[in-house]
Amino acid sequence: MAASIPASPPASVRQPSSAENEILTDAARAFLTDLHHRFDGRRLALLKARAARQARFDAGELPDFLSETATIRDSDWKVAPIPAALHDRRVEITGPVDRKMIINALNSGAKVFMADFEDSTAPTLESLLDGQFNLRDAVAGTIEFTSPDGRHYEVKPDPAVLMVRPRGWHLPEKHFVVDGEPMSGALFDLGLFAFHNARPLATRDRGPYFYLPKLQSHAEAALWDDVLAHIEAVLKLTPGTMKVTVLIETLPAVFEMDEILWALRTRITGLNCGRWDYIFSYIKTLRRHADRVLPERGQVLMTVPFLKMYSELLIRTCHRRGAFAMGGMAAQIPINNDPAANEAALAKVRADKLREVRAGHDGTWVAHPALVAVAREVFDAHMPAPNQLDTMRTDVVASRDTLLAPSTGTITRAGFEANIEVCLRYLAAWLDGLGCVPIHHLMEDAATAEISRTQLWQWLHAGRLRFDGTATPIDFALFDATLATVRQRLAATPMPGQSRVARAAELLGALTHADTLADFLTLAAYPDLP
Repeated sequence: MAASIPASPPASVRQPSSAENEILTDAARAFLTDLHHRFDGRRLALLKARAARQARFDAGELPDFLSETATIRDSDWKVAPIPAALHDRRVEITGPVDRKMIINALNSGAKVFMADFEDSTAPTLESLLDGQFNLRDAVAGTIEFTSPDGRHYEVKPDPAVLMVRPRGWHLPEKHFVVDGEPMSGALFDLGLFAFHNARPLATRDRGPYFYLPKLQSHAEAALWDDVLAHIEAVLKLTPGTMKVTVLIETLPAVFEMDEILWALRTRITGLNCGRWDYIFSYIKTLRRHADRVLPERGQVLMTVPFLKMYSELLIRTCHRRGAFAMGGMAAQIPINNDPAANEAALAKVRADKLREVRAGHDGTWVAHPALVAVAREVFDAHMPAPNQLDTMRTDVVASRDTLLAPSTGTITRAGFEANIEVCLRYLAAWLDGLGCVPIHHLMEDAATAEISRTQLWQWLHAGRLRFDGTATPIDFALFDATLATVRQRLAATPMPGQSRVARAAELLGALTHADTLADFLTLAAYPDLP
């Protein structure tokens, strides 16, 4: 059956907020409308191309390097010089765009703060516009915040360099409608930020700088290049002023890294190993390939062959072209009430960052300010220079087979139940307006929740799978019973989104039973958001 998502409750009538009045001015609306008219047709065509390619993968084809772009991969060329403000990116912190988070991240000691409108933000209109309002104040140097308990927060001297991640090409913005059609969430987020902040940032040689998510092809990168060039022209910026880093977080994109760098060569500064989304994309892309079923999430580490090759090929590709190769996210958060467990978590972070810096990465990501010093200590010890662009990794030889290598491991009853719990807890919080949620001492966002969701779908639809060492089948009867049990327990547990657990269970049940794996959890749940 096709996905049959239970209808969401009707939206209530809303009144404009002060942030909306200041951010969505008439001039800003005209700017956004122009972006929609110029670029949305190409965006929709590229989304259709994604679907057509996925249909070929579902029919048995495997992703591979493109024969028609071999000349780009084989020839020698470099990206444009990288701005001085981004020469040292050894630790970057990411997080949502609420006011306190922005201040704490800018003060964290990280080199870069990536303000995230995507995986760690639930895109309610209030959250999006408050985020734009907060970032405008941060760029102006006027951001401050006083908490209900009286604590005051303001930005210290020498803050982290600001980068902004808009939503991906696939997400709409239902609150901004042009000619009866919702605008692209990507164009809405990036367009609003650029409209209000590009010129003041450019005058200080601070970009603006962006992270571009969820790209699946170099054609999608070329669309971004045209969008950014148009914005520069409209805002009277020097061509190439707006710089980007692209997250390689989809399986198709790993076969087009050279081509993505080429498409954005006048403005790209690097690629990033968006590993959680990459695992999600591996499952989604190869969902009909029975020989590519992954074991439970806790066993799919960066040391497994297909992930190790992905990260090392990214390093080789970037450094050959003069671009940075950024490492992935450490999802651990401090465990303040258990020193032994906290030290074990920090040891995992150190080991992960040590692997990255030794492999040749130029920097890494953390999700919590307390991890900045941990990651920085590792990179300082093993990367005395600002970056490792001279580490060429010519020893890395990648092929389709090494990038798609199956991962061995097991599926346990505990792992199955943990995936259900993570999905329910995250989705309930997301429906309540939170885009990142601490669950079992990990910072879960849309990417990590998607791993759990797609694993459940793949295990149940693969057929005849059993839990490791048992005769217990992994079937829908067990899923339904476990979902009901976890739903009942969470509905009685104080937690973010507690009142939305029932709705989250409805959505997860429908998505998991559907014959076709839904592309994104957030797309299916988006109608529920105000």
